[in-house]
Amino acid sequence: MKKTTAGYREISHTADWALQVWAPDLSGLLVQAARGMTALLDLQLAEAPRLEHLLTLDAADPESLLVSFLTEILYINEQEHLGFDAFQVSLDGLHLEARLWGAPVTTQRKEIKAVTYHQLAIQTTPHGLETTLVFDV
Repeated sequence: MKKTTAGYREISHTADWALQVWAPDLSGLLVQAARGMTALLDLQLAEAPRLEHLLTLDAADPESLLVSFLTEILYINEQEHLGFDAFQVSLDGLHLEARLWGAPVTTQRKEIKAVTYHQLAIQTTPHGLETTLVFDV
């Protein structure tokens, strides 16, 4: 299978869910990870109202930034019953500013308890960055 420049795909994992994610740069990797996690949740969003949510995060390393970003999205989903289908991420080093667009969740078929650090390592490849995320379900 030929990989596109950026994307995600679910991969088999014994007890939890795993997602392979790749993109040309860290901001793209964060966006693809958010898209992939949203796909795993199997959300249906209301057509209206469309909402925008702003996030600002800082982290010590790229892996922590990735986990924090996805954890914030899960928290908003859980607490405010919102889902997101569009993401814009800006980075200044390890300082993240993100805009998330979405809507109230009408149906959610699956749940994720947590984003884990299990064997998490962002690797540099000839095409950019790649990692595998494991989700506790």
